Amino acid sequence: MKPFDYYRAADLTEAATTHQPGSVFIAGGTNLVDLMKLQVMTPDRVIDIARLGLDRIEDDGDGLRIGALVSNSDLAGDPRVRKRWPVLSRALLAGASGQLRNKATTGGNLLQRTRCPYFQDLATPCNKRTPGSGCAAMGGELRNHAVLGTSAHCLALNPGDMAVALRALDAAVEFRDAQGIAQAHPIAGFHLPPGTTPDVETVLPPGALITSVALPAPQGDRQIYRKVRDRASYAFALVSVAAVLRLERGRIVHAALAFGGLGTVPWRDPAVDALLTGEAPSMALFDKAADLLLHPAQPREGTAFKLPLTRRLLRAVLEEATQ
Repeated sequence: MKPFDYYRAADLTEAATTHQPGSVFIAGGTNLVDLMKLQVMTPDRVIDIARLGLDRIEDDGDGLRIGALVSNSDLAGDPRVRKRWPVLSRALLAGASGQLRNKATTGGNLLQRTRCPYFQDLATPCNKRTPGSGCAAMGGELRNHAVLGTSAHCLALNPGDMAVALRALDAAVEFRDAQGIAQAHPIAGFHLPPGTTPDVETVLPPGALITSVALPAPQGDRQIYRKVRDRASYAFALVSVAAVLRLERGRIVHAALAFGGLGTVPWRDPAVDALLTGEAPSMALFDKAADLLLHPAQPREGTAFKLPLTRRLLRAVLEEATQ
């Protein structure tokens, strides 16, 4: 591991003023430390923010404000979340081992890096790791890679579970920029597709620090998170679906579907939600939703299996949610 300076920030102001080019924030460190060991990330300065008091879950009108340092375990187990936002609790519990959930934080989870093996291998080119070097995944072995939102510069998959549920729940990410100014951004658009700059992964400006996630009142009482993976635990999604629906008089009056394992960002297609809204549930409708979702997909050898898998999973989730 490359030598680095370590600072423990006493408050948000000190965290902001201590940050400089080459610095990173650390809380749980469940992703950052691994990448530092691999020398994929080699910061000159590590700023510990674990004691900034951002570890509370507070009522916010009909919603919740979730501190950036709330652990995944505490968030998944919170009675309010389990009762009113169960899709979020289920996504978190599907995300990792219990030991990791005890350390991983809300803010850190949103910023976790891809698990593309070429990104983690310094011997191979990667535009996300070294801009302009190329993408070894092009023509390489593919399985845990994206089929939606890719570009000629990157096929890396967003690995999140929590972010997928937050996407279906229309959450917002709150942060302070390097000047200490509080800002917020909808989870929609918070993660950026690779385009020509795969190394720029979120809208956060340099030196910005996530402080909380604002969770609005749930718009649907039928909430499901289902994840297909290679083994029963501690594995990233091949495909996952977060569904938030509400039915009235036999018709879907609210639909919010988000997907993991498919996109370079936590994926949600407003056209799919619009297609379902106002309609009576049926297998034909669910198949149309899958057609619309997967129409822009660009599978390659090694990821083509995700298309029929997504169709089956989406149909099963919608069937369960509308029973």
